[in-house]
Amino acid sequence: MAHWQEISGGVTAPRGYQAAGITAGLKPSGLPDLALIWSNVEAMAAGVFTTSQVKAACVDYCRQRLQAKHSARAILCNAGQANASTGRQGVLDAQESAEILAGELKIAPESILLASTGVIGQRIRMDALRGGIPKVVAALSETGSDAAAEAIITTDLVKKSIALETTIGDRPVRIGGIAKGSGMIHPNMATMLAFVTCDAAVSSHLWQQMLTRAADQSFNAITVDGDTSTNDSLIALANGQSRTPAITEMGAEAEKLEAMLTAVCQHLAKAIARDGEGATCLIEVQVTGTYDQVSARQIAKTIAGSSLVKSAIFGRDPNWGRIAAAAGRAGVNFEQDDLQIKLGDFLLLENGQPVPFDRAAASAYLKQIADNSSLPPGLGERTGQRVDNPVIIAVNVGPGHGFGQAWGCDLSYDYVKINAEYTT
Repeated sequence: MAHWQEISGGVTAPRGYQAAGITAGLKPSGLPDLALIWSNVEAMAAGVFTTSQVKAACVDYCRQRLQAKHSARAILCNAGQANASTGRQGVLDAQESAEILAGELKIAPESILLASTGVIGQRIRMDALRGGIPKVVAALSETGSDAAAEAIITTDLVKKSIALETTIGDRPVRIGGIAKGSGMIHPNMATMLAFVTCDAAVSSHLWQQMLTRAADQSFNAITVDGDTSTNDSLIALANGQSRTPAITEMGAEAEKLEAMLTAVCQHLAKAIARDGEGATCLIEVQVTGTYDQVSARQIAKTIAGSSLVKSAIFGRDPNWGRIAAAAGRAGVNFEQDDLQIKLGDFLLLENGQPVPFDRAAASAYLKQIADNSSLPPGLGERTGQRVDNPVIIAVNVGPGHGFGQAWGCDLSYDYVKINAEYTT
């Protein structure tokens, strides 16, 4: 049972944070494209970044900053240009961005972290950015989370935001987050950005450990298309403004905080998977029966990432053979005779053998999920989508106690259309 409640406010729900999002002229579309998150005091900072060898300038910048200094006060994110594969000039552009913002905020550049998203190979439009930074600073507000969430998205159909609250030491503690991502999504950080704020007091090394584990159970467990980006960044700040006692080692309070951090990350990760380019539904794969958690997650991620499984879900085809084949090639040893597969409440395979099931009803289950996974107009941002109504694929591979989850989406005709025309 969760020991927290959902609240409004996104990244500005925790105490001591402001945010803003404006149109600076970075995107050709004229939509909002520059976001800023600001802590009133220096905050512990942690990050998880892309594993790609081809990295954006902002990724290298943040890694260097976090290695030298485990705290920050601001996160600046531009949308429209990825500033990846832009050479030495891209590095200089990133540095200049931090220096301009530092001047406006009257802080050291070392207290600023950067993120970029957009087309790979394109430098940031620096003239627009130079003019936009003073405006985004002026727009900072304790209710600015939604504007920031809007300004970081690219091909996303919806904004992605969440905030949760619990109590530690009889005082409320909050964690908020915003994210973007829709395509080029795959484990080892997905094309995604996520920014998390927290008002608890946590030591820097423990905060980094918590974030790394939370990422493994969330952003490293989603897939849309099997591609990993150059810009993926998960950045989390903890500023201590809840005035709760500092958490410096694992224990009951640390576990409670980490569980809430993981819940925030999982909500955002599922929202990214549900918003996969051209997707009609979210898929959740649950794997049990392995002898460790890592193996269970590996099978789950392989199934969720299978183009054949994803295509079958889009076609409302309860084809368990594709699920079994994906599980079998996941690189995890198990006995074929132990394999069980369920689709929702429908048992499709038991003890490695097919069992009779109502194929038409199972197909109708898939169609019903897709039909009911969008919110009516007015209840969600833009088109509105739900992350609490996924297609459930449950797989058991043996007698072990390992459990793992992964999230993905179906593969539709529109995915090819969107990506075939991405830069044209």
